[in-house]
Amino acid sequence: MMTRSSGQGRLRARVAVFACIAVVALIVDQLTKYWAERTLSAGQTVVVIPRILSLKLVHNPGASLGMGSGATWLISLIACVACIVLVWLTVKTISMAYTVLFALAFAGAFGNLIDRIAYADGFMNGKVVDFLNYGWSVGNVADVFLTVAGVGIVICVIAGVPFSQKELEREERNFEQSDGLDFHDDPSFDGAASPDFAGDAERDAELAGELGEKRRAGGNSHDSHDSHDSRDANDSRESSRSGNQSSSGQSN
Repeated sequence: MMTRSSGQGRLRARVAVFACIAVVALIVDQLTKYWAERTLSAGQTVVVIPRILSLKLVHNPGASLGMGSGATWLISLIACVACIVLVWLTVKTISMAYTVLFALAFAGAFGNLIDRIAYADGFMNGKVVDFLNYGWSVGNVADVFLTVAGVGIVICVIAGVPFSQKELEREERNFEQSDGLDFHDDPSFDGAASPDFAGDAERDAELAGELGEKRRAGGNSHDSHDSHDSRDANDSRESSRSGNQSSSGQSN
């Protein structure tokens, strides 16, 4: 069971990983947006991969695919709430995989939120700098981080990666109840590596020893009965012979 000190140490490690990834990702996002605004002119298209990816500067007031263009302030508020929730989830989880994914999602949401605040002429209604043109949509590096985080979280959920300590303990109990308790019967399993399994092996050995003693005791009792029966048979044969000899002597 995880102690309080070890739990706090792991929490500090996860927070440090979250902070490092989020900061680096935010810097990359903001630098690429700065480069796009200084390099790309309005209406210019630079082909990177024909029919797959090109560079085109667009200022997007909405979300992905231009959705919510008339409610930029609402999208900004949702982004604020999402950032707070992601930080809270990072504190709650025990998984480093989830921590990395939450950091990427935080960087993506906060990176676009910076644009909506920095370029706003009203209440958080600024436009996001997009420049990655996929043909069907135009996005930025922050959107890439959000997509990677979303796909990664779905994979973790499907794979059953434990999110919290309670989930981990529940999975361990289910594992012990299903297959875990049978491992000591496997010749390839080293029971000495686990005190619980070693204890089970010792108890099994004691039970086997007691069973062997009972069997030996039963065997000795059976042998004793056999010897008694053999002696009784011998005595009865000797008595029969003595009787025959007496009858023969009387007839003579």
